[in-house]
Amino acid sequence: MYHIINRANARVQIFDNEKDYQIFENILAEAVEKFDMRLLAYCIMPNHWHLFLYPKQDGDLKKFMGWLANTHTRRWHTSKKTIGEGHLYQGRYKSFLCQTDNYLLSLIRYVEGNAKKAGLCNLAQDWQWSSVFKREKGTDNQKAVLFEWPIDYPKDYLLLLNAKQNASEED
Repeated sequence: MYHIINRANARVQIFDNEKDYQIFENILAEAVEKFDMRLLAYCIMPNHWHLFLYPKQDGDLKKFMGWLANTHTRRWHTSKKTIGEGHLYQGRYKSFLCQTDNYLLSLIRYVEGNAKKAGLCNLAQDWQWSSVFKREKGTDNQKAVLFEWPIDYPKDYLLLLNAKQNASEED
């Protein structure tokens, strides 16, 4: 399982409005289906995004991420009428391997709590551009893109998610 992050070139804002976020979510859903990827969590921020992925086979992550970033870049430039004007992302995505179930919940909590931590919402589940919003308030179609966690979903997850995270969990 991998925590993936990618930032906009020069950390500029690339998600300016609802349409920008929706375009990325649609591409993410296409990628999940196209590559049969298990998406456990995500959060789209104004200038970057986090994914928590569980590939089925070696090589799946590279194919998935290559298609996702390239497709988003092309469609973003097309929608902004900036085709040929440079890189959208600062570079290749960063991936962090999660090897233990104990760390899994902390990482998912970090990903899904990112918008709250940044002050974009009062409660993490209120950030429309995240998996926790989709799981709690989304339509059946929106929920279908998410894969069931390989650990038990804590009964008090929303309380845990919205509690202040300690420094070691935020690194």
